[in-house]
Amino acid sequence: MADVVVIGAGLSGSLMAYELLPQMRKEDRVTVISQGSSYHFVPSNPWVAVGWRKRDDIEIDLVDVMQRKGIRLLTQGAKRVHPDDNQVELTDGTMVAYDYLVVATGPELAFDEIPGLGPDGHTQSVCHVDHAAHAKAAFDKLAEKPGPVIVGAVQGASCFGPAYEFLFILETELRRRKMRDQVPMTFVTSEPYIGHLGLDGVGDTKGLLESEMREKHVKWITSARVTKVEDGRMFVEEVADDGSVRKTHELPFAYSMMLPAFRGVGAVRGIDKLTNPRGFVVVDKHQRNPAYPNVFAIGVCVAIPPIGPTPVPVGVPKTGFMIESMVTATAMNIGALLRGQEPKTQPTWNAICLADFGDSGVAFLAQPQIPPRNVNWSSKGEWVHYAKVAFEKYFLRKMRRGTPEPFYEKFLLDRLNIAKIKEVRTGT
Repeated sequence: MADVVVIGAGLSGSLMAYELLPQMRKEDRVTVISQGSSYHFVPSNPWVAVGWRKRDDIEIDLVDVMQRKGIRLLTQGAKRVHPDDNQVELTDGTMVAYDYLVVATGPELAFDEIPGLGPDGHTQSVCHVDHAAHAKAAFDKLAEKPGPVIVGAVQGASCFGPAYEFLFILETELRRRKMRDQVPMTFVTSEPYIGHLGLDGVGDTKGLLESEMREKHVKWITSARVTKVEDGRMFVEEVADDGSVRKTHELPFAYSMMLPAFRGVGAVRGIDKLTNPRGFVVVDKHQRNPAYPNVFAIGVCVAIPPIGPTPVPVGVPKTGFMIESMVTATAMNIGALLRGQEPKTQPTWNAICLADFGDSGVAFLAQPQIPPRNVNWSSKGEWVHYAKVAFEKYFLRKMRRGTPEPFYEKFLLDRLNIAKIKEVRTGT
């Protein structure tokens, strides 16, 4: 019997558990360690923050799903991984042994790195459903007393899509309430240009997003470093290409949503040879840690170097389909190990993204996500909004059923020539 343990029950962790099951032998066991028993669909958080969704609409109780699938669910949460002992220490002191470990924790949100940042400070977040609910309460106050709005992502952030989404969703809601004329909006981002996205752009995301901002009368500041946030005031340095401060800004706001930088979670951060200095798990092309070959990592917790130098630190996002490709490859590689074979499956890291703007949106396809690419495409239109709504319903249904890739999804992806697994040529 082999014990395969997955830490985390978000997008990557839940899918990982479901995809492992077909790879397991009858005597093997899958255990998921989660912080609580709920899964929530993170891409819907911007909608929650303006009242278009309630948290109950996007949350799933994993207890019944995992039990039905024969997966052991432990909801205490992981305190520390002990890779030399092949054990995970839980927050209640319980030790869980493993033969194979998959780290799928997601990130720790580094609000503390900037004074005054975050829900415990003076800005909002849509990184978690709790934050989105808090942001909705703050939005209600804005609706009662309109004023300037700042939206964006700080230095070191690696997830820019939700910032753009929330900016335009908020703008759409303000227009619907006939309040937009009372709310000046500024987008503040560490990206070197609008539409960089931590990926040096995809297709013409620069042109599409700049055009959208001009059309919606949104000002922007790029290569921005937020130094501190006070009640109703944000202090920003605009950095030149040579690293010098080109300009300083003291921006007033009545409402602000700023995405933070990410770092690895405490359960793995600081473990020599397992994680990098930022706490992200180091993996090879098979999602496997080189120093601890029975430890794999998937999702946002994986260490990926920046695309290239930028005046202000900019991380690389891990988008949904990219994560799904990591999941599939890892499941197949663990299945191979259970049968005495060496891992050989590599994920494609292809990316499909639907960024909703409330009444329109931008879609992009990057194959692979990291340039140079075989496919580099983006498009804008009203259809993106409806596609995002449909995807939300579909994905939540898939998670409730515990089915990682129904046959019709696989058929559609095959027809579109979008693969999760890389074709490895002989000799490579």
